[in-house]
Amino acid sequence: MISFPNAKINLGLNVVSKRPDGYHNIETIFYPIPVKDALEIVRADTFSFTQTGIPVDAPIEKNLVVKALNLLKSQYEIPELEVHLLKAIPFGAGLGGGSADAAFMLKLLNDYCGLHILEDSLEELASSIGADCPFFIRNMPVFASGTGNIFETVELSLADYHLCLVKPDVAVSTPEAYSMVTPAAPAISLKEIIRRPVGEWKELMVNDFEKSVFPKHPVIAGIKETLYEKGAVYASMSGSGSSVFGLFKEATDLKGLFADCFVWEGQLP
Repeated sequence: MISFPNAKINLGLNVVSKRPDGYHNIETIFYPIPVKDALEIVRADTFSFTQTGIPVDAPIEKNLVVKALNLLKSQYEIPELEVHLLKAIPFGAGLGGGSADAAFMLKLLNDYCGLHILEDSLEELASSIGADCPFFIRNMPVFASGTGNIFETVELSLADYHLCLVKPDVAVSTPEAYSMVTPAAPAISLKEIIRRPVGEWKELMVNDFEKSVFPKHPVIAGIKETLYEKGAVYASMSGSGSSVFGLFKEATDLKGLFADCFVWEGQLP
């Protein structure tokens, strides 16, 4: 059985406050995008895990797909499986690729093994793997608060827009990005902003991490500037980086502008 875990982008990201546990409360909109990995499970005599595509420099036991499998194995009867992950979503990009893989593994096993686990319970299981994981269980646009783990469904469709996603060969340290942000409640809630025309977002919707990331990584700031120069209605860094996306009213062909970068262009669902 095979599934295709998809990425997400953050529409706005406000770091609202620092928590007593050292983490931060945030507000953001998660929006699914059709940049996808491929995840396949096949019945086998002994367990095996194969990862191809974009190399991931991590031991098997730390891969979130394997963590999801072991989590269900600890609670349910799961047969021995061959697992193959084809990695196409760049990691360290603020796109939630690893979290998507884990969530889709939970859903895949639920279907394949006939476990009949309800969505709410799958979300609870996913939350024990990572903060972004529960989002990918329902995989619909949500307003996320708390540490990014409290979801409220929102009415939002960007189906009329084309997406250009650019990820340079740059690594952004999330703890460092947080350390340089001064938490504050936004003047206008993202729930209000997304009800306005996308053309107004440029002046209203912000990603607080850009203030700390752009000075340290000018190439990321330059990508955003280029996307606006080429006609993006809205452009922003996703999450804490390092990918940048632009929303366009017409199809784009900008791959030649971003040498040595991962670039994806296509229609949003």
